[in-house]
Order: sequence, then C-alpha cells, then structure tokens
Amino acid sequence: MSTEASGPASLAGRYASALFELADGQKQLDAVAGDLTTLRRMIDESGDLRRLISSPVIGRDAQGKAMSALLEAVGASSLVRRFVGVACQNGRLRDLPGMITAFLAELARRRGETAADVVSATPLSEAQMQALSETLRRLVGNKVSVNARVDADLLGGLVVKVGSRMFDSSIRTKLQRLQLAMKGVG
Repeated sequence: MSTEASGPASLAGRYASALFELADGQKQLDAVAGDLTTLRRMIDESGDLRRLISSPVIGRDAQGKAMSALLEAVGASSLVRRFVGVACQNGRLRDLPGMITAFLAELARRRGETAADVVSATPLSEAQMQALSETLRRLVGNKVSVNARVDADLLGGLVVKVGSRMFDSSIRTKLQRLQLAMKGVG
C-alpha cells in the first residue's frame, strides 16, 4: 500500500491539495480534518476496512458503496464523502491513508504547526496525547499537531516521526536489535 509518499508531488499529495483547496474555499477545514482523522483511525483499527480499500479483487462499485455507507454512518461531511467517492471511482482508494496524511500535514504547515506522526501499540489516552504534545512542543520549539495511529505489531512503546527525525522506542525494534546482537555473539 502506498501510504508513505505524501509530499505535494505525489499522487496522494495532489489529491490532498485538491481537497484542501475545496475545504478552504468552503470554510470547512476543521470539519474535513476531523472527518479524515476519524476515517484514518477506523482504517488503522479495522483489518476488514484496510482489506476493502487495498484489495484489487473488490470492484470499484462495491468499494464505493461500502465507503459511502460507512462515511454516512459516522456522519462525515458531504465534501469528504464526495472526495472518497472520487478517489474510489479513480481506483485510488488504496492511496487514501496517504491522502489523509498529506491533507493533515498541509493543514498543520499552514497553521504554523509541526506535524508529528505517532505510532503506538495501543490507543493513547487523552492525557497521554496531551503529555506527548507538550513534550514534542518543547523538543521542536513550536506547536505540534500529533497524528496518532495504532500498530499492534509494535508490542509496546512508541515510534514518533517529526519532520526528518524519528524516535523509535518500540519493543519490536528493541527485540530486533537484541536479535542482531545475539547473532553476532554466536
């Protein structure tokens, strides 16, 4: 799944820029950002939803109907529903996570915030998110917009990416390092 490339020149970046301009013109930036954050959380938490958006076997019509029903059920704005519908019609639903990331990064950039992508093994509580935001703000020197997602494969800990810097304190990475060290001993 091509979710990593989200710069302005990437496909996800172009879709995100188009959505950003529409949302900005309609004064719906915050509503769209909220809907996209909710959608990203649902994608992160549901294997079935990830399979739906990434499967080449499921037809565009079926994907479109499923996504339309899902977005309507969560009360997403008509702009977000139409945007996801266009991505689906164009066969780009698999790129939706990257589009969401690019949109939120552009919103943070225009607001003078630094975007931080945080991956944790379990969902972070509101208190943990506030503490993390404050710590990152002190580290970076300005307001930080935290984009959190869950990856149970981490086992524990966090992976935080701020700009080009990455801080990886996940148990998975520590176990991988230990495994490499053990191979060197034998």
